[in-house]
Amino acid sequence: MSLYERYCLPHLINLACGTPQIQEQRKKIIPLAYGCVVELGMGSGLNLPYYDTQRVRHIWGIEPSQGLYEIARINLANSPMPVEWLSVPAEELPLENASVDTVVLTYTLCSIRSWEAVLVQVKRVLKPGGVLLFSEHGLAPDPRVAVWQNRLNPLWKTFAGGCHLNRPVPDCLAASGFCIDALETGYLLRMPKILGFNYRGIARVV
Repeated sequence: MSLYERYCLPHLINLACGTPQIQEQRKKIIPLAYGCVVELGMGSGLNLPYYDTQRVRHIWGIEPSQGLYEIARINLANSPMPVEWLSVPAEELPLENASVDTVVLTYTLCSIRSWEAVLVQVKRVLKPGGVLLFSEHGLAPDPRVAVWQNRLNPLWKTFAGGCHLNRPVPDCLAASGFCIDALETGYLLRMPKILGFNYRGIARVV
């Protein structure tokens, strides 16, 4: 791991993922979580204030980045409920089959190297009838925007921690055996269009 990845990148990710526009998306999706929850890519814990303490019994926070864990300590200390932090990749969830009511993915799927393997794990740990809550940026529907997303993606990944500008989130979920119960899409205000096309919704295993 380079010095940039260890010391600079976590702070850049925390800033980028904590903008008012993105926090507004978190406020809309996180209160829907219930029961035993796994949050993949917990990052610096930006979702923690929005969990409903009356609905959630337990949270596993999955985050392999030590740098983000260091930033997360303040948010973890102020969390309205205990969080069991697991410093493992999302592809290697150390949880039992059908043990989770809710899986949360917020601005995480874009930077996971093997999203297919992660969604296999999500399907494995979800209970029958459990839900996947997601809010992610990704491929825009406008051809002119998508062209630039595709062109800039190789360079962007290099300094943005593997983040992809052009992941078609609903297609990824469908290809992995999920059906989407609810989906809202659109460009986030005051953000470049190549970064700001957002998918927010609820999915279940088919």
